[in-house]
Amino acid sequence: MTLKLKPAGKIFIIVAVVAIGIVTVRWYQGRPKQVSESLELGKVVLPDAPEASLSSNAVKLALPGNTPSANGGTQITWLRMAWNSQFSAMYANGGTRTTTGSLFDKMKLDITYTRQDDCNKQMADLVKFAQDYKSNPSTAGVMITFMGDGMPAFMTSLSKELETLGAEYQPVIIPVTHGKSYGEDQVMGPQQWKVDPKSAIGKCVAGVLRDGDINILLKWAGDNGLKVNPDETTYDAAAINIIAANDFLDAPNKYIASYTESRKIVANGKTTGKDTTVGVDAVATWTPGDVNVSVKKGGLVTIASTRQYASQMSNQTITIKKWANDHRTDVENIIIALAQAGDQVRSFNDAKEFAAKVSAEVYNEQDAAYWLKYFNGVEEKDIQGLKVTLGGSAVFNLQDMANTYGLGNDKIDRYKAVYNTFGSLMVKMYPALMPSFMPYEKAVDKSFLFSVISNHPELLEGKAIETKYASEITSEVSSKSYSIEFETGSAVIRSSSYKLLDEIFESAVVAEGLKVGVYGHTDNSGSDAVNVPLSEKRAAAVKDYLLKKGLTENRLEAKGYGAAKPLVSNATEAGRSQNRRVEIVLGE
Repeated sequence: MTLKLKPAGKIFIIVAVVAIGIVTVRWYQGRPKQVSESLELGKVVLPDAPEASLSSNAVKLALPGNTPSANGGTQITWLRMAWNSQFSAMYANGGTRTTTGSLFDKMKLDITYTRQDDCNKQMADLVKFAQDYKSNPSTAGVMITFMGDGMPAFMTSLSKELETLGAEYQPVIIPVTHGKSYGEDQVMGPQQWKVDPKSAIGKCVAGVLRDGDINILLKWAGDNGLKVNPDETTYDAAAINIIAANDFLDAPNKYIASYTESRKIVANGKTTGKDTTVGVDAVATWTPGDVNVSVKKGGLVTIASTRQYASQMSNQTITIKKWANDHRTDVENIIIALAQAGDQVRSFNDAKEFAAKVSAEVYNEQDAAYWLKYFNGVEEKDIQGLKVTLGGSAVFNLQDMANTYGLGNDKIDRYKAVYNTFGSLMVKMYPALMPSFMPYEKAVDKSFLFSVISNHPELLEGKAIETKYASEITSEVSSKSYSIEFETGSAVIRSSSYKLLDEIFESAVVAEGLKVGVYGHTDNSGSDAVNVPLSEKRAAAVKDYLLKKGLTENRLEAKGYGAAKPLVSNATEAGRSQNRRVEIVLGE
């Protein structure tokens, strides 16, 4: 069964297959040569939050009708993968085609949903629409929807395809954001990986190359300072390795079937002339791939998921710039309807159940109970008795949309952090396939959302999704040390470290579902009476910097340990230098 084809999963598949074939042919048996060295990816972290609802005096709207509307409004074909984050869109349209009494019907929109799991086909259809629209402005509109973390790749590819049509026909992300994955996408691995992330070094994870779920792996590895081998044809014992899967169900099937393959061993970016056999230790997948692991073999738990890193996979929509500007009122009306639908789905079970029914109709697969179950997400025990979490999505109201694009009260552009983080990550991991990506400011047009927020303050009454943070971190998701420079013997941060602190801030913005621990450490020079207060003040200084940038007090904790927790021996100056550090922990 296919639920959705992830955004970064197929865009480069043909190029990747050809590249792999070339690399295979060119191996020099037994002769060392230069290859892609495993990378330490840096920080890639993402937010989450529980459901919100309207206040107790909220008005429950009548459910849409079952018959297609005949409102004579603007016609749009909306291509979308089967994905539960679209519950509000299902409610707003009322059916596969806009139904009578639906929110889109009230806005004089005539929208037809078409399930299309093939991202390349979605993009091809959008390119054809742009060509048709240029020759005939009465052509019905086309919109396509993907996961937010894949948009840098998609926008870059589409921009090149549409270049010959002119600047007006470039692709644009319009902020009609429905919601986000909230747990269903995850990396499943041995329990020991949660206890000690370094135990993942030298292990292999099966997943679709350049896919959103592999992005979760890359993010988790980067947060913990672990290297990832970007070459899926070799084995690096000092890094996490990736085993390529054909699709999201093939990845867990390789684990279930105890799949193995032969790999060339590399070390420090060079082949060694030796071979080894590797197997599948962990899986990057989504529902029902996670269900298959649970019921057919078990033994793997959630290492990281979009319940923790939820903004990675927000729902983002592309259309053509000229069509969007020509139909500005329609785009704004879509935003208004989706905002209302988000509040209804979050506030009333009848609305949520209705959205599940429409999902089964649009996707032509399973039934309403299935889509409702995995929208909510479940916690079960696998065949080995381990507790596992499966499924989970969330929908947005207008407050959430505003917060996503930096138009909320805190002015933090959360999606910009996601877009730039994963665009940069793809460039770093696969420079030959994606040497650069379209700038965020060129890719996203927030003016439609800004207009709705300015003209419809009544729609901001719905409470935004927010996370309740524990008083202190008791479970670490990741931990990484940073060499932040301070003035000698003081807690004054040197300006040379501001860029690094800004990167930590952006990482924390994207990781909104996790609490941020800032822990100061010193070497053993001097006494505890000096070192402990100094480490506390330095941790507090970093915390203050992050507070001034926009993080909230309840998200941050700061502690100083002095010389009590050295990373390495203090016997040498190099060791002492490593021990003088600020540790950033993301946890719950």
